[in-house]
Amino acid sequence: MANNGKKSKKKIIIFSGLGVVLIALALIVFLGSKKEPIIPVQMEKASRRTITQLVTATGKIQPEVQVKISPEVSGEIVQLPVKEGQRVVKGDLLLKIKPDVYNALRDQYAAGLLQSEANLKKTELDFKRVGSLFAKGMVSGSDYDQAKAAYEGSRAGYAQSKASLDQAQENLRKTTILSPMDGTVSQLNSELGERVLGTSQFQGTEVMTIADLSKMEARIDVSENDVTRVAVGDTARIAVDAFPNRKITAIVYEIANTATSKGLGTQEEVTNFQVKMRILDKDVSLRPGMSMTADIETETKHDVVAVPIQCVTTRVPKMEMTEGQGEGQPAAQSTKLTSVKKKTEMKPKEIVFVVDGGVVKSVPVKRGISDDTHVEILEGLSEGAQVVSGSYKAINRELDDGSKVRIEEPKKGPGAEKAKSSAT
Repeated sequence: MANNGKKSKKKIIIFSGLGVVLIALALIVFLGSKKEPIIPVQMEKASRRTITQLVTATGKIQPEVQVKISPEVSGEIVQLPVKEGQRVVKGDLLLKIKPDVYNALRDQYAAGLLQSEANLKKTELDFKRVGSLFAKGMVSGSDYDQAKAAYEGSRAGYAQSKASLDQAQENLRKTTILSPMDGTVSQLNSELGERVLGTSQFQGTEVMTIADLSKMEARIDVSENDVTRVAVGDTARIAVDAFPNRKITAIVYEIANTATSKGLGTQEEVTNFQVKMRILDKDVSLRPGMSMTADIETETKHDVVAVPIQCVTTRVPKMEMTEGQGEGQPAAQSTKLTSVKKKTEMKPKEIVFVVDGGVVKSVPVKRGISDDTHVEILEGLSEGAQVVSGSYKAINRELDDGSKVRIEEPKKGPGAEKAKSSAT
């Protein structure tokens, strides 16, 4: 019996000890799970830099001056002495339309004019003779009026015949089309023997385009939100797809006053303004229609405090309970106070996270202009402040006031050297 009692006592002690150990382990696990996580981040100091704000848009290369050639009369092309890409000077023959029909019309109206001229002379003599007799009282007033009407009708007929002949001669002249300017045949749409429509009565056939390729420009469509930042005289750097390793310098010289809309009346409707830039570099062989991307330098600021663009994020301030709001407060009053609080304090604010002693603090900032990599800080931050620059997930979701962080080395990227070289 004594041995059984000792054994029972021993078991109780053992199980009690195991229970204490299990409770201790549970406490360790629980306390460990409540431990605040340490968030790995990258850091960069706010520094002084030169910031150049850009407006970027795509478009096409076009000549500053180009003329689309369409005949004013219809007919068959019987001469086409130019080829696409050929250089022409003002007055050179571009094309000739078969003139047979227009020659016949000219001859017809010339004959009609001769007939009208003869009729005019006859009625003029008759009118003078009747007028003389009328003055002597030898003919009646009705005979005089009749002779006068015949003479005036002949004059009108002569004028009409002459106008018809002039028009026929002008149409005949228009069968020969000469170059209106010095330039290059940049586009040729018709062939010898093809029939073309004239613009006098129809839309007309666009036979060719003459362009001055010595003066080229870039045309881009800039959104209505960005066009207000662009001004005549702004410098642009143009990347032409055909010359991938070359940046071409241009200058803005014209901004459209009227917008052009695409997808009108749909959800995809876009409103743009055309901006034209004169290309200054003359040592590159550009051709009409080449695709390009332009970076317009709209504003430059020197020696400003700046941080990487990704450092700035927006956060909604946490709403605190208003004074006097408690458990016994009426629901309607509580709702009203909450609504006022939301209107006054729940507006998103732009902030950066500053590192101090392994802990971050959110600092409200006011942004200025920005370039591809950095943004100017107008208020809220001074030079040398240690600002969290990554990761994106940490800045935008994980970090909060008082979060503990571990500083990691920033990842090296292809733009690192470019960003470093732009710092001042």
